[in-house]
Amino acid sequence: MTRFKVIVIGGGPGGYVTAIRLQQYGIDVAVFEKERLGGVCLNHGCIPTKSLVKVADLYKEIKESEDFGISIERSSVDYKKVWQRKNNVVEKLVSGIEFMFNKRKIQIIKETVTKIEKIDSEYKIFTDSDEFFAEYVILATGSKPKELSFMKFDGKNILSSRDLLKMDKLPKKLVVIGGGVIGCEFASIYNQFGVDVEIVEFLPNLIDLEDTEISKRLTMALKRSGIKLHLNTSVESYEETQNSILLKLSNGKEIDTDKVLLSVGREPVMDIEFLNEHISMDNGFVNIDKMMRTNLKNVFAIGDVTGKLMLAHTASKQGLIVADIIHNEINKTEIEIIDLDYKKIPACTFTNPEIASVGYTQKEAEEKFNKVLIGKFPFSANGKAIGLGATFGFVKVIALEDSNKIIGIHIIGPQATELIAQAGILVGLDATIDDVKKTVFAHPTISEALMEAIEDLEKLAIHKI
Repeated sequence: MTRFKVIVIGGGPGGYVTAIRLQQYGIDVAVFEKERLGGVCLNHGCIPTKSLVKVADLYKEIKESEDFGISIERSSVDYKKVWQRKNNVVEKLVSGIEFMFNKRKIQIIKETVTKIEKIDSEYKIFTDSDEFFAEYVILATGSKPKELSFMKFDGKNILSSRDLLKMDKLPKKLVVIGGGVIGCEFASIYNQFGVDVEIVEFLPNLIDLEDTEISKRLTMALKRSGIKLHLNTSVESYEETQNSILLKLSNGKEIDTDKVLLSVGREPVMDIEFLNEHISMDNGFVNIDKMMRTNLKNVFAIGDVTGKLMLAHTASKQGLIVADIIHNEINKTEIEIIDLDYKKIPACTFTNPEIASVGYTQKEAEEKFNKVLIGKFPFSANGKAIGLGATFGFVKVIALEDSNKIIGIHIIGPQATELIAQAGILVGLDATIDDVKKTVFAHPTISEALMEAIEDLEKLAIHKI
């Protein structure tokens, strides 16, 4: 039986980052991961989809090249090569992480943890074939795509996002059930590749957690691109024929399609049995306090399995905080522990146009704080955006009226997912309008749109009519 100081269960962006930080602190750690390091994010989510986004956006630009004075008579997509490039990108990153683990001598145990038992001051970790001991346990088991009660993944026609990424051929038609982040990203990608795409969304808005104005502008953009939307609509039933799938909608319409992407959310993966102690959970999610501690001594949980904010960078940050806590306890040191504010964590959606946001939406801010300031600036008035030929969208900033503190920034348009880093710093540091006045924004840059949106909070944006 092997002993470690810390065992991390799950090698995704929460688990593997935590393990590396613990090793940097000189703490003996091992990671249980039955597949490959990187989890869903690197292997089946964030990274492969962003590889496809790059090619989809490039292909769209090529088709619009006449607007820039470039004549390309014929262009086409060899999706098999696009798919292989995506695989190569994933392999490079995942093998890089595996190399780091090997170099740092962090043990990867390719087994599934089935049970955990508390024995004195340690935890006994059971797999199907072995047993391990650890003083600390970090649960980083992640999440998986949800199914509908009447519609299950079959890997052939009814697809999860993971299934879709395995396909090396483009379908002629794709129906996306679910207009959240994952559904809209895939709809945008496949639409740009020339696939006939429709989205069926039960709620009245796409990506309903975003600011309402942002959601409405995305709806406009996707409609313009040729994606057919069915909002306030659900799928009631479906039939599979030899060559297609017939979806029957709640609005009385029917859709005939080649493939269906079922993208109705994600649910936690937590199949571990705790033998002599009960771990506190709600709807399958592990309950944690602000320091990521569960109700069990020396057992932490991070990432999607906590249900706090299902983003890879959230899991990584939670894990780094846990590593600091364990380091302090073992070495009796005083590393300052961050009190993580989930409202200040940015979110990105890689549709075309891109969406990124941090902080409160306008509706949330008005309900919570009553009096707020709203500033907006369109990319159509930004010099760099005009030069890029990417003027669709705007930056929206929300601040408190009494203190001028910036509490929310929402962007739809060019390079939104890069601009949000600046926005995240401003919201994260509780910056005020006056703080921003001390900063000079470089010209000509897209970031000037953020500057002018902040100026518009006081109706002082220079280039806004």
